[in-house]
Amino acid sequence: MFYHSEGTFKGAGKLDLYYQRWLPEGKLRAILVIVHGLGAHSGRYGNVIEQLLPQQYAVYALDQRGNGRSPGQRGHINSWAEFREDLKAFIELIKTQHPGCPIFVMGHSLGGVVVLDYILRHPTEASTLQGAIALAPAIGKVGVSKVRLLIGKLLSRIWPQFTLNTGIDLSAGSRDEKILVAYAQDPLRHTLGTARLATEYFATVAWIYSHAADWQLPLLILHGGADRVALPEGGEIFYQLVPYKDKLRVVYPEAYHELQSDLNYQEVLADLENWLEQHLPDEVSKATFSR
Repeated sequence: MFYHSEGTFKGAGKLDLYYQRWLPEGKLRAILVIVHGLGAHSGRYGNVIEQLLPQQYAVYALDQRGNGRSPGQRGHINSWAEFREDLKAFIELIKTQHPGCPIFVMGHSLGGVVVLDYILRHPTEASTLQGAIALAPAIGKVGVSKVRLLIGKLLSRIWPQFTLNTGIDLSAGSRDEKILVAYAQDPLRHTLGTARLATEYFATVAWIYSHAADWQLPLLILHGGADRVALPEGGEIFYQLVPYKDKLRVVYPEAYHELQSDLNYQEVLADLENWLEQHLPDEVSKATFSR
């Protein structure tokens, strides 16, 4: 048994953003915050929730602006700071709802870039987190054609809201045909990105690389070796640039982009759970956190 609820919170510019939370019955040991990727939403992580709720983890997930049930032009931001400050506000909300409870944050795909940027830009706030997980982070080469990327760069200043289909192949998401059918029929999914989002994304990735030496938080990177959406080389580069000793990168040789829903998802989620367990504070086994 578990408790599920939905709500909204004020993001950057006071925009009302949608979120969901799943709480286990009984003692709460820790919280996992999930930040989805471009075109996705908070409802795409059912396997993660089913894995962690029985272990007394709560899961919080937001719909980023321009995605899912949150408002905003699909696939558009004015600046990357909007994503970053939205996540900051979300984590602050969770802290008020569960004072003192250990919090981990996990970003998938583009959400991985949001998480890495938030932690590096807000080191004081991030120091209160237990650790960060980058799930198939889109930090480097991505499966978008060079022509589309060039158009985005050219138009970002004069027509920032110009929208293109990303052209990312749906079949690159998972090797599970049932998952691909579900994604294709998902009314909340979109495949759009604006010119401004493209330039802000590449500028943010470059900034993250240049500040990787400042990283000071336990880090887990999980990536599919056959990921054609967010190529695994980007995560490897970041991993090598991070000098912090408590870091781990796991590559699943044949896995695709949606690791939480690919054929080997049970292996991936077992690795995630084991890492979380290893990074819980010692006092968690003695403490009880209220729901």
